[in-house]
Amino acid sequence: MAVGVLALQGSFKEHIAALRRIGVKGVEIRKPEQLNNVDYLIIPGGESTTMAKLADYHNLFNALQEFVSTGKPVWGTCAGLIFLANKAVGQKSGGQKLIGGLDCVVHRNFFGSQLQSFETQLAVPKLAEKEGGPDSFRGVFIRAPAILEAGPDVEVLADCPVPSDNARTTIPAAEGKKEKVIVAVRQGNLLGTAFHPELTSDSRWHSLFLKMGKEAGERNLMSADESHLEDCQEKMPHDLPIFE
Repeated sequence: MAVGVLALQGSFKEHIAALRRIGVKGVEIRKPEQLNNVDYLIIPGGESTTMAKLADYHNLFNALQEFVSTGKPVWGTCAGLIFLANKAVGQKSGGQKLIGGLDCVVHRNFFGSQLQSFETQLAVPKLAEKEGGPDSFRGVFIRAPAILEAGPDVEVLADCPVPSDNARTTIPAAEGKKEKVIVAVRQGNLLGTAFHPELTSDSRWHSLFLKMGKEAGERNLMSADESHLEDCQEKMPHDLPIFE
């Protein structure tokens, strides 16, 4: 099993190391044609604007959007979450390109500057239900985004209390004060986390991501079986002769 990791900028080496710890090969992706050789893709954390410019320079955007549309599992962490969102706010002047697919509104720099990075224990009962282990996970937030809104088909996997001492001067007053924000979601083949699981020794998020590919394969197989059965039923004559 080979998992592609977008290797333009950011924590791609940390993701590859995390995959290696659970016996999975990570492949660095820098060119569109390399996506043809992987069935999973991780878009790592980093500086989202820089990553977008590099992806544009390497003509990767169309290939990334096509990869998402195939139904293959894609996981975005931090900047990668911003990439996957249908809409992002709080961007730098001029904005940036998004891959899209995840029905969310993401605030690019919700938790503030690099100096306001933090770690906290997150309640993750759904992760524990699927992967075992404790009901909490150590979330590492580095100049992190947050999900302000999630669509009806988006499953919320974790939220995070907003630190009371967080000086988020970039948040529009119209949004109001939030006590909690969403920081981990899943929608079909897409997984998004505002924090960095690759910087911890807990491999459950990587394990969950890999199982998403198996689930997609099983769904495709069931759909193919149902389609084949319908074709057979259509070809069978409905008024067969009765022999006595």
